[in-house]
Amino acid sequence: MSIDIALFYGSSTCYTEIAAEKIQNELQDKHQATVTLFNIADEDIGEAQHYEFLLFGIPTWDYGELQEDWEDNWDAIDDIHFSGKKVAIFGLGDQVGYPEWFLDAMGYLHDKVASLGAKMCGYWPNQGYNFEASTALNEDETLFNGLALDEENEFDLSEERIAKWCQQIMKEFQSA
Repeated sequence: MSIDIALFYGSSTCYTEIAAEKIQNELQDKHQATVTLFNIADEDIGEAQHYEFLLFGIPTWDYGELQEDWEDNWDAIDDIHFSGKKVAIFGLGDQVGYPEWFLDAMGYLHDKVASLGAKMCGYWPNQGYNFEASTALNEDETLFNGLALDEENEFDLSEERIAKWCQQIMKEFQSA
C-alpha cells in the first residue's frame, strides 16, 4: 500500500535538510511511499492541512531554542487541523555541546502538535545516547518523542537509525 507523506523541515546549516532527504529516499526506495519535501523557510506550513501523514524535522539551537524557520512558523501551526492526522517528528541536536538541552525543540514541537489533536507516532528509544536532560522525552523518560539524530557526534549512526525509524513509522502509519 503506497501512502503520500508530507515532510516539513527547517534547516539553518543543512543537516536537517540532509536528514530529510535521507528519510525521503528511505521511505520511497524501501517502502514505496511518496514523500514530498517542504522547506518551511520557503513553503507554507499550512500545506500540511492537505496530508493525512506528516513528518516534521526540527533541529534544536543553542540552549534549547527553536530553529529560526520553525520559530517564524510557530503560530501558523495552530491553524492546521490535526485531527485524524498521523504525525512523526525527527530532531537534530548536539548531546555533547548542549547536553542539558538535547533535542528540546523536538519536545516543544511534539507537545504543540499533540495538543492540537494529532495522533503522534515514531517514538524512539533513548538508549545509546549520552545527555543530561531533554524536553523531548516521554513521561517515563524511556523514549524520545521522535527520532533522535546527532550529526555533530554520532553521524555514523544516522543511516541505521533512519532506516529503522522509517520501517517503524510505516508500520504505525499503516495501522488503524
